[in-house]
Amino acid sequence: MDGLEQFRKIMSETENVVFFGGAGVSTESGIPDFRSVDGLYNQKYEYPPETILSHTFYRSHTEEFYRFYRDKMLCLTAKPNAAHSKLAQWEREGRLKAVITQNIDGLHQAAGSKKVLELHGSVHRNYCERCHKFYDATYILHSEGIPRCECGGGIKPDVVLYEEGLNQLTITEAVAFISNADVLIVGGTSLAVYPAAGLIDYYKGNKLVLINKTATPRDSMADLIIQGSIGEIFSATE
Repeated sequence: MDGLEQFRKIMSETENVVFFGGAGVSTESGIPDFRSVDGLYNQKYEYPPETILSHTFYRSHTEEFYRFYRDKMLCLTAKPNAAHSKLAQWEREGRLKAVITQNIDGLHQAAGSKKVLELHGSVHRNYCERCHKFYDATYILHSEGIPRCECGGGIKPDVVLYEEGLNQLTITEAVAFISNADVLIVGGTSLAVYPAAGLIDYYKGNKLVLINKTATPRDSMADLIIQGSIGEIFSATE
């Protein structure tokens, strides 16, 4: 039985699946990945992206942060792909209990997923640091310089920058879903970003499925490894 057949069998026999995903889920929608060959880390900027997307840089070079952020992080024309659509379908069918994502693009919700835990926040939520008024991503995209609230305060995206901690309520909920899952599918992630990648250590079952285009540091833990396009693999399950 090949990997795809095994995956089909696993998915046909369970009603308690949790999905943990990373940047590779969104690259098929045209959103660049930091670490891939064509990713943001390999493009030329005055500062490395990981520096620009840090809390320190946001505070000290806010306007420069926003120039990069508008240019490279706000991919508002991107549409959900086959992987997003299949996950939403599995949720509607009652098989998938939650999507836990490292992505900040909101494409899971756009595809129809309801239970989405966003470990690193979302570009679609932005708040004034003075009065906490909400602003959407379109407002940020079309602003100039440092986006300002009508009260005059600066607006900050609700995304987790380097040097910032993850939301503890989100982490706790993600741990609960992973701990109770019969099947854990990990897809489109290099499992290199911590603490998010460490969440899979809470999985207690024997159906850990890793789907990625390249090997990961956790391959030895997996019960099934499938390398390839996650959208194509998901589409072939039925």
